[in-house]
Amino acid sequence: MTTERKQDDMYINKGYLFNSRIPFKENKKALRVLSAGTYQLFTRPRLPTWRPKGRIDWQLIYIAAGEGHFILDGHEVTVPAGNMVLYPPKKEQHYYFLGKDLSQYWFVHFTGRSVKSILRHYEIPLGDYIIHTGISYQYEDLFKKMRDELQECEFCYEESLTYILRELFIVMNRRMNQNLPKASGFVRSEMDYARSYFKEHYNEDISIEQYSMTRNMSMSWFGACFREYFGTSPMKYILNLRIYNAQILLETTEDSVAEIARRVGYENPMYFSRVFRKAKGLSPMKYRKVFREKLLQEGQDGSLPEKD
Repeated sequence: MTTERKQDDMYINKGYLFNSRIPFKENKKALRVLSAGTYQLFTRPRLPTWRPKGRIDWQLIYIAAGEGHFILDGHEVTVPAGNMVLYPPKKEQHYYFLGKDLSQYWFVHFTGRSVKSILRHYEIPLGDYIIHTGISYQYEDLFKKMRDELQECEFCYEESLTYILRELFIVMNRRMNQNLPKASGFVRSEMDYARSYFKEHYNEDISIEQYSMTRNMSMSWFGACFREYFGTSPMKYILNLRIYNAQILLETTEDSVAEIARRVGYENPMYFSRVFRKAKGLSPMKYRKVFREKLLQEGQDGSLPEKD
């Protein structure tokens, strides 16, 4: 069931397991999602939450924009976007968001007999309330998926919810362990978006100048941020994607070099061959031949798998 309100002062959209707002403690299943959703403030001056005795379940809050104000162990802490707050069961929950900050946050409530061991497995710290995870489109996407599953209640949605929550923990772990340069939330978000966009559109005619303009950035500023963040230029990143996918096609298909060139973004197969040779030290045809010979040496027949 959809629980949604869109007004001038605030936007709310959330879903509940079994359409029930009453939390419970799960003792049989390892992990279970109870609710998920989002709040976004526009002109509402203040949105407070105070649960003196906490809740019976766990709560994870992701601050996607603005900031939140949390009273933790008697001390007020301002938590900016790019952080999550993890509340264990029966811990006081006292926090508020302000409209002037244009804040948006996502949340998920979960329970289960193995929650602590699952969190430890994904290296989610249990001793700290605040977890610095950075801003990523992936977080919002996963929170949205959980909310939608709770609202739509399709086949095996409870099982799907646990998989999505585990995926969220995996993304949190990866982001926490990335040795990325210190950057503002805006920069991190833009760089994550750019990487995702390039992965999806690498075989198209991408103009970095036009892309930068659509994101309201100068090409020089975007290029410098991308290079600092990923250690390479945007065009080099796209080139690496094209070469990598060309390798896969050369190894796993009988497609011609011209066809592979077209599929990875090159209309001129001769130009593609020159680019490939420069990157791999071999022409595409030579690369395929060497790969097949290596398979034979390793005791494989060098043939492609049969199609289903």
